[in-house]
Amino acid sequence: MIVHEVEVLLVGMGPVGGATALALARNGISVAAIEARSSPSVDLRASTVHAPTIEMLDDLGASDVLLSYGLRAPVYQYRDRQSATKFEFDMTELRDRTRFPFRIQCEQHRLMEDVIDQLESEPSATIAYDRRLIFLGQDEDGVTAWVEGSQSVECYRARYLIGADGASSTVRKLLEQTFDGFTYDEKYLCLSTAYPIDEAFDGLSHVNYVSDPDEWLVLLRVPDFWRIMVPVAADVPDEMLLADANKDAVFRRILGYDAQVETRHRTIYRLHQRVAQQFAIGRVALIGDAAHVNSPMGGFGMNSGIHDGINLADKLVWILRKGGDPRLVELFDRQRSIMARDFVQAQSIANMKMMRAGWGQARDARMKQMAMLDRDPDARRAFLLEQAMFTSLDVAAAIQ
Repeated sequence: MIVHEVEVLLVGMGPVGGATALALARNGISVAAIEARSSPSVDLRASTVHAPTIEMLDDLGASDVLLSYGLRAPVYQYRDRQSATKFEFDMTELRDRTRFPFRIQCEQHRLMEDVIDQLESEPSATIAYDRRLIFLGQDEDGVTAWVEGSQSVECYRARYLIGADGASSTVRKLLEQTFDGFTYDEKYLCLSTAYPIDEAFDGLSHVNYVSDPDEWLVLLRVPDFWRIMVPVAADVPDEMLLADANKDAVFRRILGYDAQVETRHRTIYRLHQRVAQQFAIGRVALIGDAAHVNSPMGGFGMNSGIHDGINLADKLVWILRKGGDPRLVELFDRQRSIMARDFVQAQSIANMKMMRAGWGQARDARMKQMAMLDRDPDARRAFLLEQAMFTSLDVAAAIQ
């Protein structure tokens, strides 16, 4: 059996794995990335790229598509559907903190175009599709991984292995790590359409979170269409939820009138809040959805995964090229697992509660909080830094 020898074996080639592989390759680390799919994923779930993530990708030379194709969204809104009240938050207030004071709305597969182009030009990086990890073992010097291809089983020997293979991570399962948390009761319907949804609203921005006790929704604009997410009953079959009749009913409630709305995509999701017990064991680490998953409220998922990967890549460069202490991997575990539990999970759960809140004290408290942020510049800045994910990076960096 041929043994492929590399410094880092990366399992999973979505945006998180791709950015991590590129960060390693840019520093001359030999990295092999394997992906179970036969080609790069065309996944529409993640569409918001926050300012610190744009900075990281720009530093890697992988931001051209984002900056030229993606929609810049400096302003995002929280709306109360019943009262028609809206609160706006403007990222340009953070222009002293970032060179990109906005969100970029862009489908994650578009982001991957840049990353893959850059990876393919790196002599120390390889990408192999149709490859599935089936087993791994580690010792004091490295990790041995057995990988199933279409024709044979291959062996990789690496100094380190990174699992970026999603919420159903094989790497996490082989490490026997629990994935503690919960799944929301309802399902979620995501619809994409080129129909001018904004014409039915007063001053809609590119990013809108619409709170309502009966049917909250998220309205996001990406370059070619609007994306709409609404909760749907868990006991209704998916085929009924995806049918034209339900699609028409959803848009009737959103628009307030009947319209012939054609959709580009219709997808059903379940939303989870889960965190792995540990993000690193020995020479094997977990990043992105393999380590933590959360609701999409706030757009933290893909972004926090890329932040995991860049954090880990920086530490592996220190270990492999600068004689750094191997225990830096343990520091990665502490920094990113605490961040995931104390910030991403807590903040996305709070955002979810705000979207689902009913009338009475919960709604009143939410409206008072938004009104306070509207008139208090210091509190609003703190809120913007949290939602843009700068706070989570600052908190993680302070952990030793």
